[in-house]
Amino acid sequence: MSKILPEDSRTGNILPLIVTEEGATQKKCGLLVTGIIGGTLVALYTVAAPFIVPALRKHCLPFVPATSKQVENVLSMLKGRNGSLVDIGSGDGRIVIAAAKVGFKAVGYELNPWLVWYSRYHAWREGVHQDAKFYISDLWKMLPLEEKLEEELQLDARVIACRFPFPCWKPNHSFGEGIDTVWAYDSKSFRMKR
Repeated sequence: MSKILPEDSRTGNILPLIVTEEGATQKKCGLLVTGIIGGTLVALYTVAAPFIVPALRKHCLPFVPATSKQVENVLSMLKGRNGSLVDIGSGDGRIVIAAAKVGFKAVGYELNPWLVWYSRYHAWREGVHQDAKFYISDLWKMLPLEEKLEEELQLDARVIACRFPFPCWKPNHSFGEGIDTVWAYDSKSFRMKR
């Protein structure tokens, strides 16, 4: 239904404005579509940014989920040991949760908050949330990692690296092959160098 607005006596040369309900509906639909697209883009950025930003850093260690074989290899390196386990760059928490299931008090540190929240949920779902803790932390804001571990670890500690071996240490043991390789460094050997 159209409405014709009354002419103003002062605007004799201006044509009357016709306002239709159809035009108002189109304007509302346009605003709604713009809002949906904008909201979707913001949501995508919020979810994707924690995965993309680490790739743009000086030291790029992207999230690559541990394979089940890699988890098995880590647990093999931990056989006969007990106590605490710390996973730096814990990703989605697979190794921390597996270690907690076999009796370790395990902690994971990860830069990506989405992965930390997922890990916490997964640990709760697996029933090991009391023994598996996860924290948001930036590894690259710490002292150089090798030095930090040399200073702070106990003499009987074992450091296990997956996918990315320590550049200055010589491993005491390695297990697996390809992307599933796991390197073990016993604290006695790297502390003797100092």
